[in-house]
Amino acid sequence: MSIDTRQPSGGGAPDARTESADYLEKRSLKSGSAGWILLAGLGVSYVISGDFSGWNGGLAEGGFGGLLIAFGIIAVMYFCMVLGMAELSSALPAAGGGYTFARAALGPWGGFATGAAVLIEYTIAPAAIATFIGAYVESLHLFGITDGWWVYLAVYAIFMAIHLTGAGEALKTMFVITAIALVGLVVFVVAALGMFHPANLTNIPVDQAAAGASPFLPFGTLGIWAALPFAIWFFLAVEGVPLAAEEADDPAKDVPRGIILAMCALVVTGALVLVLAPGAGGAQQIAESGNPLVLALGDSVWARVVNYIGLAGLVASFFSIMYAYSRQTFALSRAGYLPTRLSVTNSRKAPVLAIVVPGVIGFVLSLTGQGAMLLNMAVFGAAVSYVLIMVSHIVLRVKQPALVRPYKTPGGIATTAVALVIAAASVIATFLVDVRAAGLTFAAFAAMMAYFGLYSRHHLVANSPDEEFAALTSAEGEVA
Repeated sequence: MSIDTRQPSGGGAPDARTESADYLEKRSLKSGSAGWILLAGLGVSYVISGDFSGWNGGLAEGGFGGLLIAFGIIAVMYFCMVLGMAELSSALPAAGGGYTFARAALGPWGGFATGAAVLIEYTIAPAAIATFIGAYVESLHLFGITDGWWVYLAVYAIFMAIHLTGAGEALKTMFVITAIALVGLVVFVVAALGMFHPANLTNIPVDQAAAGASPFLPFGTLGIWAALPFAIWFFLAVEGVPLAAEEADDPAKDVPRGIILAMCALVVTGALVLVLAPGAGGAQQIAESGNPLVLALGDSVWARVVNYIGLAGLVASFFSIMYAYSRQTFALSRAGYLPTRLSVTNSRKAPVLAIVVPGVIGFVLSLTGQGAMLLNMAVFGAAVSYVLIMVSHIVLRVKQPALVRPYKTPGGIATTAVALVIAAASVIATFLVDVRAAGLTFAAFAAMMAYFGLYSRHHLVANSPDEEFAALTSAEGEVA
């Protein structure tokens, strides 16, 4: 039973109702399922597939030099953003992650816009990863598979089933898979070091018509900008760690510690792969490969080992991002931004439809087989959410200085301002790489905003945790 209190929610969303305790009980997660080590593992797991495939498309856009510089720029953006999100997650530890932060800072419209962008990212990213898993499986000639859709169906069905058993079991499974993937990267690094040759890094023909073109920057300075979306793939989704806040042992401490540690690990693994893969196999040769690390090692026993273990890396990210999309869907649904049936949990406290519905959508998208296009669609959603989350950090620092922040971002607003500028540039860069992908994603984002404007903003749940966080934050700001 719900009580329609017609409470003003601000930001053009005047209609919110108070739901019963039974409503929230049916939409609760299991707390204490993860400590900071599991959260750090979750952060690495979100991203590790980006080391095995996808990033190499940036070589075709900017060459080794362009992608290397883009990697440095994006690493700075993510470090600054992670430090900002560590503060936000310690102050607002709810399952909504970026949506929760933006809801408190920018009101219902800003909150939903951020949640929608994040949800687009997390729904499409597994579809892209599924196509890369298909490429790895096909290259191994397993079971005579030549068509990837069987693989896509299998990974979606198997891992949705595991997630339905509960967060604790899912995160532990993810941790084991991620550990195996890290072993695979170590094997690759050792093998690639023996095959490395500096000349392989710059073997892409120089486009003489491009401004600033050289063997290091074969497509000129513009290639750096075009490579930004692919550099994002080295870190994409690490920002999802705060989505586990309600299931953490001590969210105010565990989430900041976990996300920062994960980011440090990802910089190391990304840098090693970026230098050694083209250095061993040739930048031109691996630029458009579906399994670049395997191709870089050539016809060797190490290539086959990495091919098998590489599947673990791709599966780890696929599995963990599935967790992320389910929690983002759960939080938006529980607060009324999406249909409330999506947030009902089972006896193991797993949100059933929040796991299944985005999974079905992702599977359908994977059937296109267009991994590169799906990657750019996911990056567009991510970059938009980064802009809004960094704006949220700045707004809360200015308007809510008294907000309790167990962890504070080093450098404060200056740090997140750096991330904001680079994120805005990344949004524009997605149009440079694939106008169609960016346009389709923008259309999906616009459709979700239209749904909110026409319907769900009149059906918000005032006593959901995220809405209560926003109301409390606003009240504290008025008192201060």
